[in-house]
Amino acid sequence: MREITLTQIFEHPIAQKYLKRSGVAHAVAVSYHAFRLAVQHQVNPDLATKAALLHDIGHYEWYTDGKWDYEKYKKNDIHAIKGAERAHKLLIRLGENPQAAKEIALAILLHTDSYLPDGELHQRPLQKVVRLADEADEEPGGNHHYREMDDQLALKKIQELDEKVAEFLNTEPFRQLG
Repeated sequence: MREITLTQIFEHPIAQKYLKRSGVAHAVAVSYHAFRLAVQHQVNPDLATKAALLHDIGHYEWYTDGKWDYEKYKKNDIHAIKGAERAHKLLIRLGENPQAAKEIALAILLHTDSYLPDGELHQRPLQKVVRLADEADEEPGGNHHYREMDDQLALKKIQELDEKVAEFLNTEPFRQLG
């Protein structure tokens, strides 16, 4: 059972603020990758698409002399930490199941290891799906954050993805997972 939809998340003013900062087109694309990968890896697509949509809402704008500074970002950024906290708070506020909100927040926290000391990170399946979905949409120099997408098209794509998730949750293969 879905407590809240991607559309409800997407339309919330807090999500809008941070999605616009980190790139709506990237968030939508990663959500679609997450749906495909969730089905492939037998992970709950509701949790995966929500985590993917919100995975970069912790981004801070790293600028030097008014221009995006990718090197400063790579050196100093902890967006996954801030994003996990923002996402958890937003999801709880919207009425998401608390355990689902926690799983989504953990997937956001662990979607990148750029802020961790060197070493291997053991990820659970949901966390791995979100990381792979993000990697599938990356562009050199962080350019994936600057692709444009019209607000109406983004909303339409999110609504279509909501329908795909709902349909999949009603299939026999998903019921066997649960």
